[in-house]
Amino acid sequence: MSCPDYENSKCRKGNRNCEEKRVDKLENGTKLGKPVLLLVIDTLMDAPLKQAISEGRAPVLKFLVENGQYFPDIIAPFPTMSVNVDTTLLTGTYCDQHRLPGLTWFNQQENRLINYGTHYRELLKLGLGRSIEDVLFNMNENHISHQVVTIHEELQNNSKESASINALIYRGNTEHHLKLPRTLTFLIKIPKNLLAKAPKVFSFGALAKINPSNRYQHFFQKLGINDSSSVQQLTQLIINQRLPNFSIVYFPDLDQSVHKNGRLDVTGIEKADKHLQKIFDLYESWEAALSANIWIAMGDNGQAWVSANKEEALIDLRKMLGSFRIMKEGKGVQVKDQLVLAVNDRMAYIYTLNPNDVAVETVVEILQEDSRIDVIAWKKEQSTAVRSGVRKGELLFRPDGEFMDKYGQSWSLTGDLNVLDIKQSDQGIEYGVYPDALARIHSSLNSHEGDFLIVSAKPGYEFIGEGSPSHVGGAGHGGLHQQDTLVPMIVTGTNTKPPHLRIVDLKGWILSLIE
Repeated sequence: MSCPDYENSKCRKGNRNCEEKRVDKLENGTKLGKPVLLLVIDTLMDAPLKQAISEGRAPVLKFLVENGQYFPDIIAPFPTMSVNVDTTLLTGTYCDQHRLPGLTWFNQQENRLINYGTHYRELLKLGLGRSIEDVLFNMNENHISHQVVTIHEELQNNSKESASINALIYRGNTEHHLKLPRTLTFLIKIPKNLLAKAPKVFSFGALAKINPSNRYQHFFQKLGINDSSSVQQLTQLIINQRLPNFSIVYFPDLDQSVHKNGRLDVTGIEKADKHLQKIFDLYESWEAALSANIWIAMGDNGQAWVSANKEEALIDLRKMLGSFRIMKEGKGVQVKDQLVLAVNDRMAYIYTLNPNDVAVETVVEILQEDSRIDVIAWKKEQSTAVRSGVRKGELLFRPDGEFMDKYGQSWSLTGDLNVLDIKQSDQGIEYGVYPDALARIHSSLNSHEGDFLIVSAKPGYEFIGEGSPSHVGGAGHGGLHQQDTLVPMIVTGTNTKPPHLRIVDLKGWILSLIE
């Protein structure tokens, strides 16, 4: 029932020459039950989505909103970087349990900085071959804790099937060979056929494909990690009625558009919606698509605006901490080095290599002098300490106290609540511009070994290190602020909703839909 002409735009709704090859009679569900399709549109946000819908530039997303439930403010984990967010989504845990701290972090056991792809400059300095091996193998197989279970693993353990299309986090139980381009294996020393564990139905750019076509898979097309490729691979499953119980399909292109054009970019949403139209046009009607599946469309993280004034917008941690010896990425840790910087755009981990030489609080005192840094947090004895370059005072907190928040989490709090824009009321703790702040900060500070602190920038600013990218006049993410954190979610095919509107709560709810 495949339609080879579809990707060449010859098989579209209304074209009778190929009509019999569309999914005109797809039943409401398959033998496996009604499939759940999770469409993750990187950096989809509420305000520009509403604008795109009101201007008639996002007809599919409008259709889904009008025929389902709309949740504008789902809370992403911290740091708000896709690898951390997606791991939280698939495991139902924050990073203190799944152990993947961010896009870049310092591995104390291996004594090296790990980077999954902030910028090619940093990957080259850290060793391109090692970095690629981290992204393609170590991240999923070794760096994510095996004490947590992904949706893919749990479903297969219960004799159900799932699919992952272009998602960076994909750990499952089935072995797949990742086939690297010859050019890449010629330039760097890395095995030609890496073995990865993923769900049974798996597509990851040009490295692992459901549809064998090479279209949209070229080097200049990010090796197939793009929206067109995602549509191409999902199309193969739909037209052949091979959708498993659960599919996660990743649409990455909007993220770069927002980085460049700013957080209110609508053009990127319009382009993403056109890709969704190709998927929905595979069915006899869009209503038939809704009847056939449960659809969930959502963002993974937001982005905060970044000032167009370069001198003001960029917080250069190397200059600010210039009195210390900072590890150079091209050399790795040297004997006299004192600090390591792991910059995750609007958030950073700052490591002290020898606490007896440089105390974390010494670094805190310097950072606190910069009014562009609104959150500084570190471990202090049995508590977490928080200060700010914006607000005065210090807040100490730890889990299991007398104060309850709306997510059923209890906390012990002493000091200045205003540091994290927290208020107390008869209903308990109320969060302000930092949603679920206590759990999210606590998770990042307990996500991996080492003596380190975390910093998060105010909207308008971002951190830079030795080779990190910048987004002056555009937007960035990684931070704790609600601009980085809140994403919309649209759900059709069910009247249920997760217990709390956080990404960490979605796994159990999705599994209940499949059950």
